Amino acid sequence: MKLLKKEFRLCLHPTALIMLLLSALVLIPNYPYAVSYFYTTLGLYFICLDSRENHDAGYTLSLPVSRRQAVSARMLLCCCMEGAQMLLCGLLVLVNRALYGGIPNQAGMDANIAVAGQGLIVFGLFNLIFFPSWYRDINKVGGPFLKASVAVFLYIALGVVAAYAVPFVRYQLDNARPECLPARLVFVGCAFVFFLAATLSAYRLSVKRFEKLDLSL
Repeated sequence: MKLLKKEFRLCLHPTALIMLLLSALVLIPNYPYAVSYFYTTLGLYFICLDSRENHDAGYTLSLPVSRRQAVSARMLLCCCMEGAQMLLCGLLVLVNRALYGGIPNQAGMDANIAVAGQGLIVFGLFNLIFFPSWYRDINKVGGPFLKASVAVFLYIALGVVAAYAVPFVRYQLDNARPECLPARLVFVGCAFVFFLAATLSAYRLSVKRFEKLDLSL
């Protein structure tokens, strides 16, 4: 807990908090709402970039902590930011429904609980690709972020296409009809399982690679 407290106090870049405010993109009519989750991943990138510039890894490992604990604290910080956006987007989806009364979204998924499932998949993909790549060499942040961003935008693009071309998505997920709620809940549940599996896999790979990394280079 003390190491996580250090992460919040010393490593939480202001940009990450600003990006959380972009959850308000969910209030824009005819907007691909999954894109709002990308901006939080951009905030996570700035956290890691700023840590590199401030030589945070060297400082952290000068404390009585292991490399595994250092990875745990950083990924917990990032998961906290992801969780914060999930909560914000959930609240703003309700505001969207109140403002627009369920007007269909022409740019992908309508504002409903299935948008949370999209966010969980976006974050799972990002964590799985970015963190293991970054912990291979913590001095290289841009390459891992680029790879993760490509995967995220491919998923977002496929989601927009699926809202028109895949019957299950179009008729079961992309609407707010009460009779379709079970399908949307199943989708969110599966997305949550994917997020957990992807993030735990990312953690294990990140620890393995960080423990082998020579920080003297």
